[in-house]
Parts: sequence; structure tokens; C-alpha cells
Amino acid sequence: MKKRQVLFLLMVILALSISHTYAQCAMCTKTASQLGEKPALGLNNGILYLMLTPFAVMGVIAYRWWKSEKEKPEEQ
Repeated sequence: MKKRQVLFLLMVILALSISHTYAQCAMCTKTASQLGEKPALGLNNGILYLMLTPFAVMGVIAYRWWKSEKEKPEEQ
């Protein structure tokens, strides 16, 4: 495999292997602590879900750009 492919695969595995991620700012943490444990986990999961959407869009755009650049013949 090429070096870039190995690096990309390693980054994907690392991103998927994070089991316990907290994505709350200071205000959300304070609000979540007042709600209780189960609603706080739901809030945290909602924040993570909303965070993944822009990254997925950027990933699709980057993949399509990479694919189109790969198909172009090299000019010398």
C-alpha cells in the first residue's frame, strides 16, 4: 500500500476506536450536570452527531477531489 493510504487507514481506525469522547463546551457541561446522567449522555451524543455531519461532507468533497485528480493524466 502507498504511504498515504496507510496513513488514511490509520486515521480512520483511530477515529473509530475512540470509545468515550466528550464534546461539550463549558456551558453545555454545566447544563448537562444539572439535567442528570442520562440526559447528559443524550446531550453529549447529540453534540457528537451534529459534529460528524460537516466532517462527513468535507470527507466526501475531499474524496471526490482526490478521485478526479487521480484520473487526470500527468503533464510533463
